[in-house]
Amino acid sequence: MSKPIDLNGSRYDQDTYIGRAKHFFMLTNPMNIFATAEQLQEAKKIVETYQYSKRMPEGYNEDKLWSMKYLYDSAHHPDTGDKMFVLGRMAAQAPMNTLITGCMITFYKTTASTVFWQWFNQTFNAVVNYTNRSGTTPISKSDFTFHSRQLLASYCCACGGALGTALFLNSKVKILVLIVHPVPSSDCRWLYFYLFCSGQHMKPVYASMVPFAAVCGANFINIPMMRSNELIHGATVFAPDGTKIGESKNAARLGIFLVCVSRCFMAVPGMTLTPLATNYARRRGLFCNYPNGVLPFQLGLVGLCVLIATPLCCALFKQKATLSVTSLEPELQAIMKKRYPKAETVYFNKGL
Repeated sequence: MSKPIDLNGSRYDQDTYIGRAKHFFMLTNPMNIFATAEQLQEAKKIVETYQYSKRMPEGYNEDKLWSMKYLYDSAHHPDTGDKMFVLGRMAAQAPMNTLITGCMITFYKTTASTVFWQWFNQTFNAVVNYTNRSGTTPISKSDFTFHSRQLLASYCCACGGALGTALFLNSKVKILVLIVHPVPSSDCRWLYFYLFCSGQHMKPVYASMVPFAAVCGANFINIPMMRSNELIHGATVFAPDGTKIGESKNAARLGIFLVCVSRCFMAVPGMTLTPLATNYARRRGLFCNYPNGVLPFQLGLVGLCVLIATPLCCALFKQKATLSVTSLEPELQAIMKKRYPKAETVYFNKGL
């Protein structure tokens, strides 16, 4: 008789980067978002039935069973088991970020388009960050109004931070153009006029990098703000045997920081390589006869970059993160020393 499959873990070794990359390629597969409610319910039924009985369902083998497990995990929160909003799932990252990033690096020449797409991007990010938060702490009815106001404030801060960064960097790029190409006039009025109207003279390779810098800056605002409940109450930490120990703010801070770093790396290929490749193609005259080909060219590159970068950057750190016992709050250290005197680390879900 074959050894039962442990569906509580991953099919691939999570202690190695390659194993985590394979795991997230399955979990972030964009095809998962097209699964119907009936298919997700069937996946849940198969997974829960096998976990209870340890018997392979009729017509299933190990590959098919793991396929259902990844479909289930792609749509359900790892801590609560609740079904996640479809656009907040990591499987939606590739198609949604392809659309958003493609538009951000294409429509960047006016303040209105910069504001709109930064707002759209941060709204989507807020949904993703809240959907993939860590922890199982329920929100009481008495705290619901406060929590709703907190979410609204977090959303406004995240969007405001991104917009402020983008507009600030846009202005700096224009000043850089004045330094490199001085205005041939001693009249200051013409200097200011040129400063505010020189957007059409900016080198595209400079200006199209602005969204990337804005997104990176906004990640360190959006993610902590949309997961501020964890910073206030802490992330749930577990002993090596899976027993819940309590909520740790130190674990929450570490998890959120790691997610911010991985999200910044996730944006690098699509938002830097794509503008560079597009600028090179323009200089080579590839779009002279097909000017309308710029947008599909950029969308194709962004789609390819995001499709690959999403799982590879999610795999930079373990989702089941560890924290040394000595880094816990004093009260949690006391619990660990009493119950698990030999344990050196605790575990928690850092989120995605």
